[in-house]
Amino acid sequence: MAALHSISIHFQNVFLRLTFFLICAAALFAVSATMLAAVNVWPWLTMQAGLGGQDIPNAGTYIQIGLTALVLMLAFYLPSSARMMALENAHRKFSLQMQDVVDAYQIAHAADRSGVFALASEFDAVKERMAFLRDHPDLQSLEPEILELAAQMSQVSHELAETYGAAKVARARGFLQQRQEEVELFQQRIEDAQTIQHELRQWTRDIEIEESIAKAQLARLREELFELLPELSAQLQTPPDDSDPTASSVIAMPPPRAAE
Repeated sequence: MAALHSISIHFQNVFLRLTFFLICAAALFAVSATMLAAVNVWPWLTMQAGLGGQDIPNAGTYIQIGLTALVLMLAFYLPSSARMMALENAHRKFSLQMQDVVDAYQIAHAADRSGVFALASEFDAVKERMAFLRDHPDLQSLEPEILELAAQMSQVSHELAETYGAAKVARARGFLQQRQEEVELFQQRIEDAQTIQHELRQWTRDIEIEESIAKAQLARLREELFELLPELSAQLQTPPDDSDPTASSVIAMPPPRAAE
């Protein structure tokens, strides 16, 4: 998209320059022809024209003078357009130079963050940065003023580059990465503990259910036992007789208890 916009601007500039040249040439030709016709060296334009059914005498002369005046007005108007074009071109060149300054500054700032520059004084620091930018393969076509401006900007932001140096940023990222791994490991342990707790809770619930089932089965077994042996149950519920020698050998069974 940017390339298409640049191509359209280029064609527009070419067309405007061609139009300016053609209008200037037409104005020069029209003025010369009119002046030569005025001194009877060049013939006047001959045309037949009428208005309201009547012919206008010397219509070609009037048309020639009017066209000459129109072309002259266009020729006097075009210099202002040319100045506008020059301002637009200067603005585009300025934008291009500012982009070059930004690119050069980014390269110098990245090198400063990596610890390439070691000189402390302001003059030596700017000089060192200019030498680095001048030797950089991507900045060979830039003007020295642009490199100097980028070097000064890099020197001003030296404290920022030192604070956020590449080594410090890498160390901070490593520390944060380690903390992230510890948090993930702790989260995994919490999930494992929750899984074990869920399994133990389910196991306890199953055991309680099995115990209640076993108690119910035991109570039902006692009830069935007393139903099958009614005589034994009656004897157990009747007080023993002291005259019966066999009564003392029977041990009374406790009544059945309700299921817990």
